[in-house]
Amino acid sequence: MQTDRATSSVSDGHVTAPHTDAGPEALRAGLGELVAATGRVRAAVESVVPNRPDLARLTVAVLLAEGHLLVEDVPGVGKTTLAKALARTIDCRVGRVQFTPDLLPSDLTGVNIYRSSSGEFEFRPGPVFNNVVIGDEINRASPKTQSALLECMEEGQTTVDGTTYTLPRPFLVLATQNPVEMEGTYPLPEAQRDRFMARLAIGYPDNDAELRMLDSQQSTDPFAHLEPVTTAEAMTRYAAWARAVHASPAVKQYVIDLAVGTRGHAGLRLGASPRASLQLLRVAKAHAAMAGRQHVLPDDVQSLAVPVLAHRLILSTESRLAGVTAAEIVRDVVDRTVVPAGTTSPAAAQRRSTLGRTTNQSR
Repeated sequence: MQTDRATSSVSDGHVTAPHTDAGPEALRAGLGELVAATGRVRAAVESVVPNRPDLARLTVAVLLAEGHLLVEDVPGVGKTTLAKALARTIDCRVGRVQFTPDLLPSDLTGVNIYRSSSGEFEFRPGPVFNNVVIGDEINRASPKTQSALLECMEEGQTTVDGTTYTLPRPFLVLATQNPVEMEGTYPLPEAQRDRFMARLAIGYPDNDAELRMLDSQQSTDPFAHLEPVTTAEAMTRYAAWARAVHASPAVKQYVIDLAVGTRGHAGLRLGASPRASLQLLRVAKAHAAMAGRQHVLPDDVQSLAVPVLAHRLILSTESRLAGVTAAEIVRDVVDRTVVPAGTTSPAAAQRRSTLGRTTNQSR
């Protein structure tokens, strides 16, 4: 039997996005504000996670593209530090959940509590009703609890006891997970991995960076100096400007060609989904906006292909036995896919021309 679902909101965090059909001058001015603000956010994150500007750039790009980020690596390399640093730089509501095997779905979404004094049920919102939700060690929770995030991440809403509640904007799930080979972990199902716009790995710091960390963090809190450099309302506005960045038909076809290249790859059992194509284009627009450009280049798509596509792929048995990684296959697809003519930056075209001449001379 079907029942009507009421729709409710427990948050005033929604901000009306600016009208993005404005002319190029308005877009240029909006992108100028966006570049300045995201530059401050990146600088703040890099002050806590030094020597890895790529991490800060990808994290902010995913936030601008209104996606979700999965940080996967071994314990102790700074996964949660990166998540907390981003949350500290934005004046917004932040929730943190430590995932454990006994965590229940209602611990995330919220629960209705009966009040005997009034004879009515009162809804108590869960951590997902924050702008930034830090999910620590997400793959230590059961698959049932992990799946509670699916509706939140895809639709920006959650349903509890037949009532649908709208989540605030911006809404970012920044989840960390340990490698699945470690004890007490549950592999994320394919459907949930596909909801994450990008996945990144922190990696071990080099010797000099680790030495500086020992010197600087012995007596001081690395977050003590962090203060908000922008607001949730501003980030929602910047996200609208990023969506207004132009992607030519040739660039869109290039995104599709990359996705199709994974679907027919001999080393894969499952290639990139249409959702992957959509999210790759969205984050490429954000990447271009952060560079102050009003249009997307194939360079934007190429630089994001591995973090956006690799975690969605399922390797064939032969690839796993041969030790081939999904990232290597994505790089192979990028190398094989023809870049549309006339869409690359002059610097990139010069690099490719030089590489081509060097290859021909070596032959």
